[in-house]
Amino acid sequence: MGFIVAMDGPAGTGKGTITKLVSQDMGLLNVDTGAIYRCVTLEAINRGLNTDNKQDLINLVDEINIEIKNNNGEQTIFLNNKDVTKQIRTSEVTNMVSSVSSIKELRLKVTQIERSFAKNGNIIMEGRDIGSYVFPDADVKIYLDASAEERARRRYLQNKESGINTPYEELLEEINKRDYNDKHKEIGSLVILPDAVIIDSTNMTIEEVKNKVEEIIYTKMKEKGVI
Repeated sequence: MGFIVAMDGPAGTGKGTITKLVSQDMGLLNVDTGAIYRCVTLEAINRGLNTDNKQDLINLVDEINIEIKNNNGEQTIFLNNKDVTKQIRTSEVTNMVSSVSSIKELRLKVTQIERSFAKNGNIIMEGRDIGSYVFPDADVKIYLDASAEERARRRYLQNKESGINTPYEELLEEINKRDYNDKHKEIGSLVILPDAVIIDSTNMTIEEVKNKVEEIIYTKMKEKGVI
């Protein structure tokens, strides 16, 4: 097992951006676990399934092919050999993904996929339950946080750049709903672990957050003799 960095936190805190930048700077494999659940959700939507079809959703994990390709930290997500990097970020997927990822049997299948990434190298993985459930023995655990209002503002600007026009008020409502759902899951719920380093990015720039995360990782790598 390689050196593992677990980056957890609620939706919209910039975990994806930070892990990408850290991956580029430190040579860690960047794994976006949320993209796996979003791919399952997108396929469910494409097939006309809903969250009542639990067994069908569980079976989807075995029926689809998901690839995460990294090029200097830049991720491209493929679902059944089709680039769905933008499609999995739409509001329709966002509104359904939390319910899909709450299904216990489905999470167990996805967790095995997630753990397989750490067998052959050093990784940085972001999600909701990486440090608490997927990799409880991770070398570094970071909880990245920010206010709901700031996270909605960031998502609004991000969507606008991608050509997705969703009102700010709708995004804020989505984020508050996601926070509640993520914190009340039967398995893999969002929690702040006692051994995690908490970073509140509400009033921090991306560069400031990146530097803080890299400082934490570098210190632990030196301590463990990785570098």
